Amino acid sequence: MNVISDFDALARIPDIADTQSILIVDDEPHFRTAYRELLTGPGRIIDEAATGREAIQRLDRRDVDVVVLDLRLPDVGGIEIMAWMVQARISTSIVVFSADESIDSAIHALRQGAFEFIRKHCDPDDLIQAVDRALRRRRLEQEHALMTARLERSERLHRFLVDQSPDLIYTLDDSGNFVFINRRVESLLGFSPEELVGQHYSAIVHDEDIEHAYYAFNERRVGDRATNNYEVRLKHKHFGVRHFDNRLIVAILTSQGIYPAGGSRGHFMGTSGVARDITERKRAEETIAYQAFHDLLTGLPNRTLFADRLDLAISQARRRQQRIGVMFLDIDRFKLINDSFGHLEGDQLLKDFAQRVRDCLRAGDTLARQGGDEFTVLLPDIATAEDATVIARKILAELQRPFTVAERDFKATASIGVALFPEDGETSDELIRAADVAMYQTKAQGKNGVLKFLPSMNSTHFARLSLENDLRRALQQGDQFELHFQPQVSLAGRRVVGIEALIRWHHPEQGLIGPDVFIPIAEETGLILGISDWVLQAGCARLAWLRDAGFDDIRLGINLSPQEFERDDLVGRVLAPIDALGLHRGLVEIEITENLLMKDAEAIIAKVRQLRMAGVQVSIDDFGTRYSSLNYLRRFAVSSIKIDQSFVRDLNAAYDSTPIVQAILGIAKSFDLHVVAEGIETEAQHAVLAELGCDTMQGFLFSKPLPADALEAFLRDFPGRFPVGPLFAD
Repeated sequence: MNVISDFDALARIPDIADTQSILIVDDEPHFRTAYRELLTGPGRIIDEAATGREAIQRLDRRDVDVVVLDLRLPDVGGIEIMAWMVQARISTSIVVFSADESIDSAIHALRQGAFEFIRKHCDPDDLIQAVDRALRRRRLEQEHALMTARLERSERLHRFLVDQSPDLIYTLDDSGNFVFINRRVESLLGFSPEELVGQHYSAIVHDEDIEHAYYAFNERRVGDRATNNYEVRLKHKHFGVRHFDNRLIVAILTSQGIYPAGGSRGHFMGTSGVARDITERKRAEETIAYQAFHDLLTGLPNRTLFADRLDLAISQARRRQQRIGVMFLDIDRFKLINDSFGHLEGDQLLKDFAQRVRDCLRAGDTLARQGGDEFTVLLPDIATAEDATVIARKILAELQRPFTVAERDFKATASIGVALFPEDGETSDELIRAADVAMYQTKAQGKNGVLKFLPSMNSTHFARLSLENDLRRALQQGDQFELHFQPQVSLAGRRVVGIEALIRWHHPEQGLIGPDVFIPIAEETGLILGISDWVLQAGCARLAWLRDAGFDDIRLGINLSPQEFERDDLVGRVLAPIDALGLHRGLVEIEITENLLMKDAEAIIAKVRQLRMAGVQVSIDDFGTRYSSLNYLRRFAVSSIKIDQSFVRDLNAAYDSTPIVQAILGIAKSFDLHVVAEGIETEAQHAVLAELGCDTMQGFLFSKPLPADALEAFLRDFPGRFPVGPLFAD
C-alpha cells in the first residue's frame, strides 16, 4: 500500500473546517465566564448554555465538537442530556466538569459515553488539557468519518483508515496466529505489524491472562452472541503491561468468528477483533474509587472505609475472643484557626495533626478522618483499656509541641474518647458512638485529655444534646431569654451607679435555667456568639429606656465570653447596638475574666485597647483569682476591676482575706482603677469593705438580680427602701 498516494487522494477531498466549536453548559454565569477564558484559543468558537434545554437546542444543530457539561442543571440534568445524545446519535465529545461528589454519577457519566470526568475543584489545567485531548480526538474522529464517507469503496484507503485507527484491529487464523494487525500496534504496544504477523496472539497478552483471554481470541460465534465488553491485559514490548477494556457501546472490542462469504458456516477460518486502550479511563475509575473511600485532604481513610475496617476487625475479634479499641479525637479550638487565619491554614493544620497522630500509632492501627476536625482510630488486638489510654496519652504528649500556623506557634490540643469491644458495643456504630460520647465528656471536663466510655455517660450526653437543640431553637426564636439586672451601689453617692446584665433562659419545659448551665454548652457549640449579640442588644435597649426614664448616668456591665475575643469583628459588634440607640459609649462596660488574659495576651490586649479607644469601659471580673493579674494589669487599658466574691465571703472568717482585699484596693489606686466588690451579703462584709475604702459594692445585701420591670421601681426607691446600717443614715 502506498501511503503517500493515499494522502494525495485525501488532499483532493475538501478539508475539515479549521475552527472547532466548544459548548459550555453550566447554570452559573461566573463559571461559564471562567471556562470561556480558560478555553479561548485560535480556531475555537465557544458558545454557552445556562440550562439543559438550551444545551439540547444547540447540540441538535450537530456542529459542536466538544461540550463541557455540568451534571447539575436547573431543568434537564447532565446525565439526561447524555442519554438524549446517544438516542439522537450525536457524536459530540463530552467532558463532564461537575461539582457533583457522587461516585455513582461519575462512573455513570463515563459509562454513558463521557470522554472524561473532572471535578470543579481540580486544577484548571486539568480542564484545559481534557478539552485539548477531546478536540484532538474529535478531529481524529472527524477525519476518520470523512475518509469513510469519501473512500469507502477504496480498498487501499480503507487499509489506510484501519492503520490510522485509534483502536487495535487484528485478524487471527484458526490456530490463533496473527494474519493481520494494523499499525496502531506500534504506538500502543511497541511491536511492528511485521513482527507479529505469523505469531500467536499470546505474544501480546499478559502471561497471567493467557488462559483468561483464550475464548476471546478464539471466538467462533458471530452477531449478538460474539464476545464483547471483555477486558484483558496486554503487554508492551518495552514497558510492561497495559490495560484494555472492551465496550459494546463504542465497539471497542468485538471478537467474532470468520467464515467464507457464502460458504459453509461450519468452515471456521479464524477470528477478528478490535481492542481500544482505556488506560486513562481505568485510571480515572481507580481515582474515583479511591476518592470514595479516602479523605482527599489528609489521604486518610474516610468514615466509610473506617467503618468497613472496623466491621472486619469486630468479626475477627469475635472469632478470636479479642478486644478492640476505638478512639474518637476532636481538635480543641480548631475553629479559631479557620476564623483567624483562613481555611488554607486550617487545612495545613489538619494535615500536620494527622501526621503527628499517625506517628504515634502501631503498624496495624487505622487512623481515619470523620470530617471537619474529628478523627477516629481503630486499635485492633488490645488487652485492656489501659492499652488504649497509653496510646491516647502518647498522642496528647506529642501534641504538646506547637504547630506552625501562619508563621506562628499554635498549640493544638485534642479531646479523646475511648470505647472497647465488646464491653462498650458490639457493632461499629455502637463503638464509634460510645467513643464520641466519651470525647464530649472530655471536652466538658476541660478538654485536652482522654476518658474511657462509661454507661452513665449516655444519659448525660443525651440530656446535653437535647439541651443543645433546645438552646439552638431558643436562639432562633429569640423570645425565651430574659435579662436580669443586679445594681451596683456607691456608698459615697448613696445611689445606684451601675447595673450588671445577667441572662436567664425560660425553657418551655424545664423552667428558668441559669447561665452556668447553658453558657458552657453555647461556648462549645459556637452559639455563644448569637447569645452575646442578643445580650448586647437587649442590654443597650434597657439602658436607653432607663435614660429616657431619667436615669441617664447609670453604667451597664455586660459579660462577654472569652471566645468573643478570638474574633476580629468584636469591636464592631459591641459598638453597633450602642451607636444605633444613641448611647454614650462610656456608660457601657465590658467585663472580662482574668482567665482570658492567660490565653493569648497580645491579641487580647489589642482588642481591649481598641474598645477603650472607642470609649467603651472594660472591667476585669473575678480579680485576684489567677496568677496573671499583676503581670498583665499594667499592660491592659482596663477601667475597673471587680473583687471576687470569694474574698468578700472570707472577710473576718477563719481564713481572713482582709489583707488580700486591702492589697487589691492598693493596686487599683496605684493604677487609677475603679473598684467594685461583688457578693456582698452581710452588713459585716459591707462595713469592713467600707472601712478599707471600697466605695462601690454589689450583692444580695442591696438587691438580688431584678427583672427589667422591677428595676425602675428599685432605682426610684433606693436607698430609703433598703436601710442597711448607719452608713446610709442621714
